Amino acid sequence: MEFETVMQELEALGKERTKKTYISNGAREPLFGVATGAMKPIAKKIKKNQLLADQLYSTGNYDAMYFAGIIADPMKMTETDFDRWIDGAYFFMLSDYVVSVTLAEADIAQDVADKWIASGDELKMSAGWSCYCWLLGNRSDTEFSSSKISAMLEQVKNTIHTSPERTKSAMNNFMYTVAISYVPQHEKAVEIANEVGPVEIKKDKKKSNILLCSEKIQKDLDKGLLGFKRKYVRC
Repeated sequence: MEFETVMQELEALGKERTKKTYISNGAREPLFGVATGAMKPIAKKIKKNQLLADQLYSTGNYDAMYFAGIIADPMKMTETDFDRWIDGAYFFMLSDYVVSVTLAEADIAQDVADKWIASGDELKMSAGWSCYCWLLGNRSDTEFSSSKISAMLEQVKNTIHTSPERTKSAMNNFMYTVAISYVPQHEKAVEIANEVGPVEIKKDKKKSNILLCSEKIQKDLDKGLLGFKRKYVRC
């Protein structure tokens, strides 16, 4: 399927109500307002196509950028490619739910995520921590260094309350994911979540969100979800 055809099909699927919802969460023009589920029939026709994915992502159109993540071939993407994508991710729905998800299916995922976490940039850090959430929630525990994950938990404990808002949210998700999906550091993650306590996420012109990771962990432990792994990262 050609680039122009995909853009036309996405535009035809756009809904004004969906567009307004995306904008309220930080998306900006250009965008069509396409529900993610509505993209699946087009994705089935294309499957993976990295060249087309790069073309779509470079448009700056939110819907095209999101769709690019669905059809991307992460194993064909280099570190430079991922850096280019994160540089174009102007809000969290792109950094945490497109770029980091795509990165989580690449062999270089941990190396790139580590670099982003150390960058000092809010959305890069958020994407890096989020990538680890996708990784830990899908891959075997044996693919990770237990001592490294332990050190990352310590970093969360020491810096979460002073980190940028989106980074706070991703770090909070990291604590939860380790506690539920990475059994070797389950106990430490629970301990640190208790020490961290409530995490306030401030929002422009909106009431702050208060995240309490320890409570969320306990609810899922009560459901018997310890050791839970997703079958797929991307839907």
